Amino acid sequence: MTSSSVVTTVFLPIALGVIMLGLGMSLTVQDFKRVAEVPKATIVALVCQVLLLPAICLGLVLLFDLSPTLAVGMMLLAASPGGTTANLFSHLAGGDVALNITLTAINAVIAVVTLPIVVNLSLSGFMDGGELGLQFDKMLQVFAIVLVPVAIGMLVRRRFTAFADRMLRPLKIAAVVFMVATIAVAVFQERANIGGYLQDVGAISLVFCVISLSVGYAIPRLLKVNRRQSIASSMEIGIHNSTLAITIALSPALLNNTQMAIPAAVYGVVMFIPAGVFAYWVSRRPAQAEVTTT
Repeated sequence: MTSSSVVTTVFLPIALGVIMLGLGMSLTVQDFKRVAEVPKATIVALVCQVLLLPAICLGLVLLFDLSPTLAVGMMLLAASPGGTTANLFSHLAGGDVALNITLTAINAVIAVVTLPIVVNLSLSGFMDGGELGLQFDKMLQVFAIVLVPVAIGMLVRRRFTAFADRMLRPLKIAAVVFMVATIAVAVFQERANIGGYLQDVGAISLVFCVISLSVGYAIPRLLKVNRRQSIASSMEIGIHNSTLAITIALSPALLNNTQMAIPAAVYGVVMFIPAGVFAYWVSRRPAQAEVTTT
């Protein structure tokens, strides 16, 4: 087995499993029930995430005239749920972190269905074929890498709450380390072509991130969702789970295509700049007294 196959078949699934386990250990059943408490904010954010964002990404892909492989990689990224990093940025920006946790939990469930659909349509539209997820065995694999570790983490939290609380910080640090390592793997495997890929997807990644953050904040505000919830929505929509997208792209059992991982790898680096600027800007704006929107 070559070093690259060891990385894609062993390291990446373990890395993603640790990240999802940490996510699960930060969740409770109440996070899902909280949808009933803030239905408007939740529904608006999910509509933006699941429907609007892939449509925006498709428009950008066509506008930038990406190659078919990179186009599919961008659509895979757009279909990926928000990452755990969104919670951190939301906290720094003064957002409703509880809403972030709720959105992350729901997105993890929804993505098991929506992500394969978006990727299948992209493969059909850009590459004339290929399937992910509509085949039952691949659907089970997406389910396994997304939901099983989350469910285990939630079970651990329920049975061993004190242990879960102690592990939250180390697992958050591990999530960041694994995300950086995953991006590094994707970049290393395509190191000979990385300069060209940066030219191809660097600009679209930056524009997509800026638009995602803007849409995630502006649309909820226009619909009278309060400021803290709008910040949470913006971070959840603007900060994607790059590790998940890279793992699906590189996995020999799924897409098995290193070029499709490049957009997520580039986005995983680029997103910190606009997300950081936005978090600083919105945290410096004077907050007005608002009634929580339901």
